[in-house]
Amino acid sequence: MSPRKAAALRAGDRTLRQHLIATAERMLAERGAAVPTVREIARAAGVADGVLYNHFAGKEELLAHALRARAESAGAGLGPLPEPGTGTVEENLRAYVRHGLIVHNALLPALAGLLAQPDVLARFAELSGGEEDWNRRLAAYLRAERDLGRLATGARVDAATSMIVGACHESVLSVLFQGRGIAREFSVDVVDDLVTAVLQGLAPR
Repeated sequence: MSPRKAAALRAGDRTLRQHLIATAERMLAERGAAVPTVREIARAAGVADGVLYNHFAGKEELLAHALRARAESAGAGLGPLPEPGTGTVEENLRAYVRHGLIVHNALLPALAGLLAQPDVLARFAELSGGEEDWNRRLAAYLRAERDLGRLATGARVDAATSMIVGACHESVLSVLFQGRGIAREFSVDVVDDLVTAVLQGLAPR
């Protein structure tokens, strides 16, 4: 390892690849819509420009991993998602909706800058977290609650999942496509109204 690369890792025991991803993630969080260049990431990481290409196919792959790390960082600070059979379904769904909205909101500034870089977004979409993804956890949670009898036997949990995930996506798309302010807070009423609509439906009973 060169002296410069060694200096970049001196503060911890993570690999150089992890260091580059963490650096790019921090820059996305700090700079928002201003997407960093390869040179800027390398300078911030304390390595030569060409080092990035020893670990990634290109800037697109690095930024996709950085965006994925950003999503994971935002979710990590929210605590564990509720397990089936604990608390009430209504309280648990509120936690899932809040989690989804907060993570999507955390990604919003970076997504605004990456709209013009579809290759990054395509690679990001490919970096699935498997069963640990929020939307898959939500679907599994609803299926388990249905199996436990805490939801109706015929509850259409896939449709309910799509409704909640779509509402979280809309919170990003409405900003990106309608030019609303990037920095914003979502209302608690949004969470409550969505959970009520999912659990109670729209038709009169």
